[in-house]
Amino acid sequence: MSADPAITPEAIARHGITPGEYSRIREILGRDPNFTELGIFSVMWSEHCSYKNSKPELRKFPTTGPGVLVKAGEENAGVIDIGDGWAVAFKMESHNHPSAVEPFQGAATGVGGIIRDIFTMGARPVFNLNSLRFGPIHGDGASVKNNRRLFAGVVAGIAHYGNCIGIPTIGGEIYFDESYEGNPLVNVFCLGVLRHEQIARGAAEGVGNPVFYVGAETGRDGLAGAAFASRELTEESKEDRPAVQVGDPFKEKLLLEACLELLATDAVAGIQDMGAAGLTCSTCETASRGGTGVEIDLALVPRREQAMTPYETMLSESQERMLIIVKKGREDVVRRIFEKWDLPYAEVGVVKDDGMMRVNDHGVTVAEIPAAKLADDAPIYHREAAPFVPPAPLDPATVAEIDPGVALPALLRHPSLASKNWVYRQYDHMVRLGSVVRPGSDAAVFLVREAGKFLAATSDCNALYCKLDPREGARIAVAEAARNLACSGAEPIAVTDNLNFGNPHKPENFGQLREAVEGLAEACRFFDTPVTGGNVSLYNESPAGAIDPTPTVGMVGIIREESHITTQYFKGAGDAVYLLGDPGSGLDASHYLKALHGRKEGLPPRLDFATEKRLHDTLRGLIRAGLIRSAHDCSEGGLALALAECCISGEAPWGADIDLGNIAGRADDILFNETQSRAVISVAADRAAAVETALTSAGQSFLRMGTTGGSDFRIRLAGRAWTWPLAGLREAWYGAISRLMEETNTQ
Repeated sequence: MSADPAITPEAIARHGITPGEYSRIREILGRDPNFTELGIFSVMWSEHCSYKNSKPELRKFPTTGPGVLVKAGEENAGVIDIGDGWAVAFKMESHNHPSAVEPFQGAATGVGGIIRDIFTMGARPVFNLNSLRFGPIHGDGASVKNNRRLFAGVVAGIAHYGNCIGIPTIGGEIYFDESYEGNPLVNVFCLGVLRHEQIARGAAEGVGNPVFYVGAETGRDGLAGAAFASRELTEESKEDRPAVQVGDPFKEKLLLEACLELLATDAVAGIQDMGAAGLTCSTCETASRGGTGVEIDLALVPRREQAMTPYETMLSESQERMLIIVKKGREDVVRRIFEKWDLPYAEVGVVKDDGMMRVNDHGVTVAEIPAAKLADDAPIYHREAAPFVPPAPLDPATVAEIDPGVALPALLRHPSLASKNWVYRQYDHMVRLGSVVRPGSDAAVFLVREAGKFLAATSDCNALYCKLDPREGARIAVAEAARNLACSGAEPIAVTDNLNFGNPHKPENFGQLREAVEGLAEACRFFDTPVTGGNVSLYNESPAGAIDPTPTVGMVGIIREESHITTQYFKGAGDAVYLLGDPGSGLDASHYLKALHGRKEGLPPRLDFATEKRLHDTLRGLIRAGLIRSAHDCSEGGLALALAECCISGEAPWGADIDLGNIAGRADDILFNETQSRAVISVAADRAAAVETALTSAGQSFLRMGTTGGSDFRIRLAGRAWTWPLAGLREAWYGAISRLMEETNTQ
């Protein structure tokens, strides 16, 4: 075996270790680290693993509540009670940088990693969501073609992994914007179900207990991926392909079943996914949580390539691997189960009482580090945050009015607002037969058959709002997620988040992060939705600059009765159509302004929590009373877009005749403003009086707008009228992304 490379100032810098951090490492060790130890510190003290730039901000989140069984930060995922002894574990993670370099494998292994986080908790994964962002895919030029390539690769990777492992992808969101040029965001979410007594922990407990490596063999794929995810993307990032893992969903399916079978025995004292930082993270974190030490011998680790160095073996992020602390005397249970599932396994070490992470190679010690210092004592930085400077309000006189007859089809064709069926047709969202509301409505609804519970889930973030006002944009992300759940008949129970921002060393970027976190925290406290955990993804910058701040919110809710499940589309002719909330005004930060005028300007709409909460409570009350037939959140694209989606998003489109009366103002402002706290509902004609009485009693503002029916969508406003045949609107909306992606295939 060749000698380790010399530890020079250049080598230290290449590992992302600052001079101050190196001094701290020397203090911890009482000596200089060797090359393997330097690599171990570099990944564990990266932002991806240590949150050294964001941890002070994350402490602002509410993380407790009567339903919280496992708090954020305690384990691989939070766990929330859903009643009758059942619980759910869910979490959102990012795989942004790997997906920029290798979109198929980057996205696929992101899905595999989040699934492992869930079954590591003892939960059976039952569904996935995702939140995706790309550069523009409409237009011409090399950058557009590259964005389409990234988009197609990411979607294919997600579909491949989820479909092969047999876990449905039932919802999510996708947006396209110039700020994600060359730096796509791939945020993936997984939820699993378990009994309270099945919660598993990732602690190395029991001195003398054997440590088992189980799952796929270790290779050189994914080397130092955690460190790679903690720096900016550059033109040279293609050289980082070795930092992108390669996944095998079929092996992960075997690993999932074997681990759940093993956890059903009394043989497991602790279990930890080998995700970011691989063996390094799993050994030091389990030891730190258990207040113990772990000693392993790399000579015993199953490997695909036998000539791997200790540095490579410890930093590899090969997929589909777990570390299991086994109760002494129960080793044969592990061997029997993993042989049954035809998976590699090996007893590689033992739990010690000295607090050290000790790594041997053929009996020679190659790394010896205090486990708790490595896992929990990374330096914490309080970065400079530039104060938020509100943008100037939009001057509407500078915005040329586009006739709504032209504007509405154009908005429906925009990839951010168009149907995402090109994407979800590639996902098997019906596997396990639990999808009650399929992709395309305000929230996905899934029947957890084991528990007899209906869960609703959504992911939301309007990054355009967050660019212009990060705090208000983050508040709206939480409110919109809760609104989507309310429109589906669900009561929110908890949140996970994925904080996607630029380089935190730049005061403007860190100021955005701080403002967004405080907005999220404020909203989560108001809506009583504790944060169960999530992910921070920083350094999302391409040579063109930082992405728009994107604090993605994943929210889960529960629907008490099957009859309460509600979808967004109109159900038939003759129903009364209402707007709950005020018509509103102001084109600031709207998709109309962005998509049709190319401008990101103005102040985002303001959110009033009390008004928003009244809307949610009113919607759920009407739904539980059986008074409404459809409900749809009014958000991106405004009222006209929401109404059009109600007409065309169902399998059987239904027209509508809408009369907005003599509301004063420009037609484009009234139809396309994005005022918050609004929803469109449809009501059977014979229930309209009862609905209006209930709305008045609740103090909910409303406007009766018209009636469903026919093959056209018609709006009348202040003496003007516009009519759109449904067939044309649906074709513009439903086929928009398919047409753009077919252009790539024919060029």
